[in-house]
Amino acid sequence: MATPDKDAVLVEVINNEDDFTEGYQCISEAFGRQIHDGIWTAFNPGWETPEGQVAGANRMVQRWRSVTTDNKGNPNTVFLKATLPDGGRRIIVGFAVWVQASAVEGYGNIASDDVKMDLEPLYPGNETEQRFLRQMLGSLTKRRVEYVRAKATADPPAIMALDLCVTHPAFQRRGIASKLVQWGLDEARRRGIPDATTEASSMGRHAYAKLGFKPRGSDIVYEVDDEFSSRDKPPNLFMVYSHNSE
Repeated sequence: MATPDKDAVLVEVINNEDDFTEGYQCISEAFGRQIHDGIWTAFNPGWETPEGQVAGANRMVQRWRSVTTDNKGNPNTVFLKATLPDGGRRIIVGFAVWVQASAVEGYGNIASDDVKMDLEPLYPGNETEQRFLRQMLGSLTKRRVEYVRAKATADPPAIMALDLCVTHPAFQRRGIASKLVQWGLDEARRRGIPDATTEASSMGRHAYAKLGFKPRGSDIVYEVDDEFSSRDKPPNLFMVYSHNSE
């Protein structure tokens, strides 16, 4: 029997809220410092400050604590960490969020084009910033929602969506993101769900394509008010994977 390589990348489901502090730091280094993703930074004001780091990690913990399950007891949202050994402990070098989504109650988080998030805590009293975030998020997930609704008569009427996938810049090009993505594809198969989607960044889409994801249409168009036309809008591409096409 083969012995597991203790120095290999290990992908695990997060079951301890303490992991979100280190996980959020990992995301910040990639989405904040490395690529300056306009959507992520807008949803994470102050991410570069100690206070912002605590607030961001706490928001993720709140989301983790509020995870629901489908009618088979599967969690509708799964948080993953990828770790490597470092000085006698394992450090988080990658992070991902997979979501089971559906248009039918009991088969996943209900996909909706009505962004009802409470954004007041992020931008208290600032209607402009809250409106910008809703328009950006609604545009980003529009094709996902349409795809989920098209699967309403499928068996099961659900998809798995890669909501976030990131590798710390110091550990990129080691296949870490691919392992986080493959975990979700394997989990989708286990759940009997043939389809998976993601909104791929310009940096990540090539890795997703190698795993079998295919683009649906051109880059996402952000439908925002004219006053936001000059703001940074990261290039994202809606991509779909299907076990049935293997």
